Amino acid sequence: MALTFFIIFTFLVLPIASEPLFSTYVVHVDTKTRPSHYLTHDEWYNSMVESTLGNTIDSNSASPRIFYSYDVVLQGFAARLTDQESKKLNKFPEIIGIFKDQFKIKLDTTRSPGFLGLNTDYGLWPESNFGDDVIIGLLDTGIWPESESFKDNDLGPIPSRWKGKCVDGITFNATRSCNRKLIGARNFVKGNNIQSSRDQDGHGTHTASTAAGAEVAGANVFGFAKGKARGIASKARIAMYKACGKTSCADSDILAAIECAIKDGVDILSLSLGYDDGPFYENPVAIGTFAAVKRNIFVACSAGNLGPYPFSVHNKAPWMTTVGAGSLDRDFPVEIKLSNNKTFVGSSLYPGRISGKSYPLVYIGNCSRTTIDRYKVKGKIVVCNTSKLEAPRNGILIQKAAGVGLIQLNLATEGKGLRAMAYTLPSATLGYKEAIEFVSFIKSNANPTARFVRRKDTVVGKKERAPIVASFSSRGPNVVVPEVLKPDLIAPGLNILAAWPGDISPTRLKIDLRRVKFNILSGTSMACPHLAGVAALVRSVHPEWSPAAIKSALMTTSTSFDNAQLPIIKSEDMELATPLSIGAGHVNPESAIDPGLIYDVDTSDYIKFLCSLNYTEKQMKFFTNEANPCSGSSGITPLDLNYPSFSVMFRPDSSAHVLKRTLTHVVMTKPEEYRVKIVNLNSEKITVSIEPRTLMFYESLKKQSFMVKFESHYVFNTSKRIAEQMAFGSISWESEKHTVRSPFAIMWVRQNYNNSRFLK
Repeated sequence: MALTFFIIFTFLVLPIASEPLFSTYVVHVDTKTRPSHYLTHDEWYNSMVESTLGNTIDSNSASPRIFYSYDVVLQGFAARLTDQESKKLNKFPEIIGIFKDQFKIKLDTTRSPGFLGLNTDYGLWPESNFGDDVIIGLLDTGIWPESESFKDNDLGPIPSRWKGKCVDGITFNATRSCNRKLIGARNFVKGNNIQSSRDQDGHGTHTASTAAGAEVAGANVFGFAKGKARGIASKARIAMYKACGKTSCADSDILAAIECAIKDGVDILSLSLGYDDGPFYENPVAIGTFAAVKRNIFVACSAGNLGPYPFSVHNKAPWMTTVGAGSLDRDFPVEIKLSNNKTFVGSSLYPGRISGKSYPLVYIGNCSRTTIDRYKVKGKIVVCNTSKLEAPRNGILIQKAAGVGLIQLNLATEGKGLRAMAYTLPSATLGYKEAIEFVSFIKSNANPTARFVRRKDTVVGKKERAPIVASFSSRGPNVVVPEVLKPDLIAPGLNILAAWPGDISPTRLKIDLRRVKFNILSGTSMACPHLAGVAALVRSVHPEWSPAAIKSALMTTSTSFDNAQLPIIKSEDMELATPLSIGAGHVNPESAIDPGLIYDVDTSDYIKFLCSLNYTEKQMKFFTNEANPCSGSSGITPLDLNYPSFSVMFRPDSSAHVLKRTLTHVVMTKPEEYRVKIVNLNSEKITVSIEPRTLMFYESLKKQSFMVKFESHYVFNTSKRIAEQMAFGSISWESEKHTVRSPFAIMWVRQNYNNSRFLK
């Protein structure tokens, strides 16, 4: 069967129990008073903290209470505590002093590594040597090799297992362009005007530097987000496979690029692209990445930019790690002061001087070439609520029509999330709630005016919550296989600074003559290389782990809480984010290298999974050349896959599902006992039970299985949509040191399941 479709490029858009608030504290200890029955300081410190906990609920499964232990700069430790716990601990006679952390924030890289908890002096970065021996392959729009992000300073020899190469092309000299950082570059876009690996769009350069860009001091775009730039795995090697044009990717190019990457010897594949619906045997991304995972290559894929609508997630296969997008704790604020003295705060990357003078406001709404004319906008600030993709172009049209400013209003589906844009005139993007009030002001005043005021170009680490799920980030359920929960997790994807081609404007508009070395973009395309970089660091520390093991570690150690230690919310409505939008949670790199337990699978498990979808032998040949690969697979369902999350669908004829899962112990030091913890957010709809409730592991790589029973008490309401009547929660296995958390999502459907498309 010929594969004739195109892949959609995930480009820019581009009752719960209350819990106490936690803060981080530095605790100074008189270590000379350590009782003799504690063999180490760490054992003693943990005992102190545990004695203060009492009945405190802490469901942050991503990290232990004590996250640092000091013995040089001071004697003591740092821990996450409530105010009450810190006061109790401070009464201990061995405590010299206890102090709440002071956050003296400085601008650093794209902000993402710092936000993810990575540090150059300790933890995952130095332990993995910044991913030095790992090769990340990217399928994208090409690369701008002259960028400082792709210099090879301080890098050792190219890994000897590398079999790829850089290929000469038009405007791309392989000898001059490639080095010990950029070790491979090939072009697979047959219809491209310039047959080379050079990036003509910017997307590939941006994603490559996000995943593995070298350290660059003083990175910024027009002075915004100024600081030290580096990729997540800053010493990892980059191989670029140019398989996409400016808007789409052909199936043949994708398959050829993935095959080449496999033969070349990449360790990680980062694909900020995807195909929407249809069975996996019709999906070149699914087919190609299956072959990659079969050869021990970890694959990260973007979730898509069709949020916040349900059933919009793509890259739905279980062997991929599908990544949604969240925000950072960084903003680019600009104030809008109205003539009634009301002030709104928006976001903008406009680099020019803002006069502070007031101008008349005109609300056009649907701004376009036909609605923006000199008569309407001359000398005025124009207010629009059209697509953000059109905002920079509208700004230029307003300038040509003698307008003096642009205020871009978020739609209801975009909510509070503010995408920063490199406008060419004084401008700001404003959230939806503020937009309603803003338009009301214009309509209720005969001569409304406003002025722009910028207090500070970049604000980092402010008290507003982060991460928040970006409104554009695609959501589940998984319409192809509802029993596989997607997305898997989220990573930073809103307003990300990374490298940019030297001959492309920050708006990509030819009429925009400005040039920058770095640019700020938003999309799940930006989240995907963050996850790929983290996976490279984990692979460097654990080269023996399978792609499924790395995926499990990333998912089960992710956090469902934000920087305020509150559950992550969604930007479109500021309501609780469910596993349909965040999967397991926000990636937490430092915890991922020590997950305690993993849900591991191999190729044979994925083949059984495909067989459970009732694929024919011919259809199975897209994935395996085995004769009769599904013999002996009768009775297997998608629920039997040993996945790190749970997604269960109840039909009219079913009231209970029993699932088996197997955990592998990956701790080398000592035996561990794990006890199960169930968080059921909708107990009136579903009962969840586990057997056994305790698992004991005496040695590394020991496997233990458990059974999960989901029992339904709910009848499908035909007057509501499926996405409006689901149930959520999590299952965690907890030891003294580790918490292994898996989310679950339950749905009820109105008819027997024979075609997933009815779910919508």
